[in-house]
Amino acid sequence: MFRPTRLGAAALLGAAALTTLTACGAAPDGEATGGKVKANASASAADFGGMKALVAAAEKEGKLNVIALPPDWANYGELIKAFEAKYKIKVSSENPDASSADEIAAVKARKGQKRAPDVMDLGIAFARSGAAEGLFAPYKVESWSRIPDAQKDADGRWYNDYGGYVSIGCDAKRIKNCPQTFADLLKPEYKGKVALNGNPTKSGSAFGGVYAAALANKGTFADIQPGIDFFAELKKSGNFIPVESTPATVEKGETPISIDWDYLNAGYADQFRGKGVDWKVSVPGDGVYAQYYSQAINKEAPNPAAARLWMEFLYSAEGQNLWLKGYARPVLLPVMTTDGTADKGSVAKLPKVEGTPAFPSSAELDKAKAALAENWDKALS
Repeated sequence: MFRPTRLGAAALLGAAALTTLTACGAAPDGEATGGKVKANASASAADFGGMKALVAAAEKEGKLNVIALPPDWANYGELIKAFEAKYKIKVSSENPDASSADEIAAVKARKGQKRAPDVMDLGIAFARSGAAEGLFAPYKVESWSRIPDAQKDADGRWYNDYGGYVSIGCDAKRIKNCPQTFADLLKPEYKGKVALNGNPTKSGSAFGGVYAAALANKGTFADIQPGIDFFAELKKSGNFIPVESTPATVEKGETPISIDWDYLNAGYADQFRGKGVDWKVSVPGDGVYAQYYSQAINKEAPNPAAARLWMEFLYSAEGQNLWLKGYARPVLLPVMTTDGTADKGSVAKLPKVEGTPAFPSSAELDKAKAALAENWDKALS
């Protein structure tokens, strides 16, 4: 399946290593809450009169529209089930294989409609651009003060949620010597075996793979071209294949080497252990790159109270630990490790990483996106 495209950057990612159709029907005009503010204008649980009133308002709506959330991505399947079990709210999950660009397009195309997405999980570049376009509602969860300043919009229009490292996944039953670095991927023995999780001009994980390759080849956050050149060379050698890596292609052996987020590759190791796939995961030391994704609320969400309750759930210890269970590193992991609320068993299972990565600035991300849009297809054609 196509992975949601999500471009991001962060300053704190782990506790140890790191300090996007139309529909009919108009949407309701956010009903008044238990407080003095309508639900679609509420900027905190306090505006509802507290969490109890927020829960009541959300359960009265009874529905939450989400988009681009594959159940096997960062444990979203369990997150959604837990939310539905905890509250009397049915989650309508549409187009789980969509991209961040698709999410933004859906918000715009379905403005004022009941089927519009209530909430979004976006790459940081899309979160920033969507906020700049005025698409998102400012809302600060109760754990707002625990989210590092570098991981959130000061006005609460978006905030980072979970992240991971670019990694190399490899089926050890099909590959005699699994690659450990980007340099290894150029070896003749990997001809026709290396894949990315989508097109880097649309897919955040593929974008991260190219960025990491750039860092492994004397590039910088301001210069992603060496990463583009690396994949052009990899394709010329016959090693890189134009097949989008997905759980299905991994299980079938069509993409025996996959460059993807470590939490996805680690999840494959669990998912396919009993299906003849010996999936090994390594974070390449020559191209250490990590990023977060971001959460945002549709400014005109058809279920505004449920949208805000979803955010509160995600940024509670329960929600953060469910992401952690899916091998993703939640944004509150550092403080939860300090206060003892992080699940120690899940922390212990995280893929090992050496070194502390740096992160690109917003301007550098914009430059990298522009370079990919201009040069990727030409280089790989």
